Amino acid sequence: MKYLLMIYENEKIWESLSQEETQKILGEYAVFTESLEKSGSYIAAEALEPTPTATTVRIRDGKRLTTDGPFAETREQLGGFYLVEAKDLDEAIAMASRIPNARTGSIEIRPIMDYSKNMG
Repeated sequence: MKYLLMIYENEKIWESLSQEETQKILGEYAVFTESLEKSGSYIAAEALEPTPTATTVRIRDGKRLTTDGPFAETREQLGGFYLVEAKDLDEAIAMASRIPNARTGSIEIRPIMDYSKNMG
């Protein structure tokens, strides 16, 4: 089953890190990503630009409205994701627990909807 592991972090903490600390964490991400690739669980992953670069789109009364920034003010922002293949939620939780930012932020796990099961 496919799961999306969404990485939430406080961008201000990330911005406050030294270059050495940032490189250490990025190195941990490289090792984690390589382990997913070797296990066959890796499907995709991306890091996102900070929330000031976001644009939110809404359609109201047939009109498109766009606003700068994220949808809601929160202490933690979506910073990136992994799309993985896991046999069950327990395996997805084990993978999420190894993401470096799980130590300072949070990882939300969401199963990917399988439309083929509903198209019967």
